[in-house]
Amino acid sequence: MIMLASASPRRKEILSELGVDFRVVVADTDESSDISDPVELTRELARRKGLAVYEKLLQSGEYDAESAIIISADTVVCRDGEILGKPRDRADAVAMLTSLSGRSHTVVSGVAVTVRGVTRTDASVTTVRVQEIPREEIERYVDSGEPMDKAGAYGIQGRFSAFVEGIDGCYFGVVGLPVNTLSNLYLEATGERLS
Repeated sequence: MIMLASASPRRKEILSELGVDFRVVVADTDESSDISDPVELTRELARRKGLAVYEKLLQSGEYDAESAIIISADTVVCRDGEILGKPRDRADAVAMLTSLSGRSHTVVSGVAVTVRGVTRTDASVTTVRVQEIPREEIERYVDSGEPMDKAGAYGIQGRFSAFVEGIDGCYFGVVGLPVNTLSNLYLEATGERLS
């Protein structure tokens, strides 16, 4: 049984589109960290989420934890070495988007596959090029509510796509679940392809 350790609708949608049969199980995870490297940070947070769900399955007995294959992920947006999380409020979202306007930044998605308490991790790094965005369009986008639950205050799959000039790397990594990276990890962890 495949478990997705995420309440993210985007991650659920990606797995569903791949034809994967899975259940969502989310556990509270401490996401505080002093890790400043975005690749290491996302890998560590993805690992924690997977292990938290594994422990939850062991304790609840609702599913067989030993036969569960747990997929977990974490995504951050980085600009000039600074990690941008989800915006705290409207002003924070406007500031983040203003800082991304007319520039390139990176999106890092760490992925983990946990089987019988053993976790393998990897990460996808994608460069995103954003055109210059007029202030009024940034504010209109923020007022749509779309950016408020997303790292870096935008979703590439939504309205913000109109401002993206191009990417170098994995599109699905920017959305939050890099399919190729996940598929390779899954194969390494289980000996089978994700399907």
